[in-house]
Amino acid sequence: MRNILLAALLLTAGSQAHAQATAPLTASLDKVSLTVALSTDGRPTYAVAFGPKTVIAPSRLGLAFADGKGFDGPLVLTGSETKDVDETWQPVWGEVKNIRNHYQQLTVHLRQPAADGRKLDVVFRVFADGVGFRYEFPRQAHLQYFTVQDEFTEFHLPANHKAFWIPGDYDSNEYAYTTSRVNEVNTTPIPAIQEKAPANRIQTPLMLKSDDGLYINIHEAALVNYPALYLNVDTKTFDLTSQLVPDATGTGAKAYLQAPEHTPWRTIVVSDKAPELLASKLILNLNEPSKITDTGWIKPQKFVGVWWEMQTSRGSWNYADTFNIKLAGTDWRKLKPNGRHMANTAHVKQYIDFAAAHHIPGVLVEGWNVGWEDWANNWKEEVFDFVTPYPDFDVDELQRYAASKGVNIIMHHETSGAATNYERRQDNAYRFMNAHGYTSVKTGYVGKIIPRGEHHDGQWMVNHYVQTAQKTADYHIMVDMHEPVRPTGLNRTYPNWLACEAARGNEFNAFSEGNQPEHETILPFTRLMGGPMDYTPGIFKLQNFEPTGKRLVHTTLAKQLALYVTMYSPLQMAADLPENYNQHLDAFQFIEDVPVDWDDTRILAAEPGDYLTTVRKAKGRDEWYLGSITDEKARQQPIKLDFLTPGQRYEATIYADGKGADWQKNPTAYRITRQVVTSKSVLTLQLAPGGGAAVSFKPVKK
Repeated sequence: MRNILLAALLLTAGSQAHAQATAPLTASLDKVSLTVALSTDGRPTYAVAFGPKTVIAPSRLGLAFADGKGFDGPLVLTGSETKDVDETWQPVWGEVKNIRNHYQQLTVHLRQPAADGRKLDVVFRVFADGVGFRYEFPRQAHLQYFTVQDEFTEFHLPANHKAFWIPGDYDSNEYAYTTSRVNEVNTTPIPAIQEKAPANRIQTPLMLKSDDGLYINIHEAALVNYPALYLNVDTKTFDLTSQLVPDATGTGAKAYLQAPEHTPWRTIVVSDKAPELLASKLILNLNEPSKITDTGWIKPQKFVGVWWEMQTSRGSWNYADTFNIKLAGTDWRKLKPNGRHMANTAHVKQYIDFAAAHHIPGVLVEGWNVGWEDWANNWKEEVFDFVTPYPDFDVDELQRYAASKGVNIIMHHETSGAATNYERRQDNAYRFMNAHGYTSVKTGYVGKIIPRGEHHDGQWMVNHYVQTAQKTADYHIMVDMHEPVRPTGLNRTYPNWLACEAARGNEFNAFSEGNQPEHETILPFTRLMGGPMDYTPGIFKLQNFEPTGKRLVHTTLAKQLALYVTMYSPLQMAADLPENYNQHLDAFQFIEDVPVDWDDTRILAAEPGDYLTTVRKAKGRDEWYLGSITDEKARQQPIKLDFLTPGQRYEATIYADGKGADWQKNPTAYRITRQVVTSKSVLTLQLAPGGGAAVSFKPVKK
């Protein structure tokens, strides 16, 4: 810390032409400290430390505007103030019942040197586990409408850290993670899904580990009315520079703003213990409280669905095998059925029956609506109308049947990237949902975005996702978005926004080389830092599940159970086919039992890329559920049960890898045992290569 302060003092000393020769500004909480100064050329800089260790070395701040009058220096410091906040709030749903929001805030007031210079505030919040900061543009005479051309925010790393990263593709985050040193970041050998990223551009959340034992996560919070943050990596200096997603004009414009306004928060979460980093609520705390007053209709849930058979090519979304048809004017009843359409009334009833028998409240149905014959990657706008079913899908009969079984059908709205078409039709679609008893919708944004040329992660689409969360809330509809920008904690502000995909999910095991065993040990440190993920776990048939027989799921069956605990989401799918579950109903019992809403969460052991053990306490009940997973290496995981209520005896049901279990050779081998335990007990879990274990702890009646 002494070195950081000295560097900041030296920077400030030479800046008298632009700012007062005052001591650097500081803020701190526990081990985390922040220093803000002006460089010799009047550019604001900041630095972050964790105890004596440098987290972020002095790094530049600033923005460029299209009119050339941005805040890229020189600037003058006109004042500052600090305040302390310590409050507690309760999420509508989540990993814990209560969240403490404790920080010291430093607001730095800057302006351009001219007498009528524009004003900028940079607001920093220092938490015990990191720092968040954003740019704020006050109401002022000389700054009203403006276009952000670039953001110069830097994260200057002090050393060549280990990094867990994916390429900076503006339209997809569905990549496997690469683990390398910062100086080895190079996206060139990685096949891009839609757009090949430059060699040095990567996405956030970025996970880093220093050689001196720090775990560092860089991301953003409260992404609204602004493009997503990417990072350009200097592999020689270890400097990470912000890169914003451009709009469709080709001018390099990034964001169109009107003062007063502010950017999203840039976030740095840090700890010397991996479990503490995963427990951070910094990103949630930087988001605004719920905009929804009445939240009683928002219900976390599990679901099954007509989905996996299409992913594995056993059936189709489309009703007919035809192409080049138009939404308007097509008589869908005259199309020749292909006999493989899965979203038909009889098949959906089978899912409803299975869900009802196993106390699963939801059934997702994909492919129910017309338009799937001709839908993806054509920049075709009029693809779906979101209200017209195929001839073999009886909306009224299925509404009646599901209601008689106590099950809700989950609507599916694939947009084919045509966000403009979806926005025009949303009110009709949501009224249709209300009229037919659909309380939840899964949206999708596969393909090229319309407006043509916009990116999935640009300002226009960021606003679309937020507006969709707002509009679904108006209709009391819960939403799960697929192919969106990665989340930034907005589920606090819009608690009906239950989950997102926004990463490489379990489905990739069905149609690609799959997700390597380490994948699920990395995601909680990266993608899930921003919010819950609809990962679609629970695949029980792990080999020979698709026609070619070449694909396999890169986990054991026991690990698939553990994912319901380690991969947090208030919306969890039991993604496999009922027929596959019926062969292992003893193992399926864990999926039936495990909750999706929690009063407490403890991260017992964690190391990104290697292993993770998480235990959670059910909402309103003295029941605990544990998930433990590993990468390709077998591990022995001892578990102290001191999280259990002292003096209470529990029946522990342990779903573990069986003898000889291995994700490649013997993935379905599992073993279920039971024993009585207390808070003084210790369990030792044996995790197979690519394996895991799941445990339920239920009180023994006295």
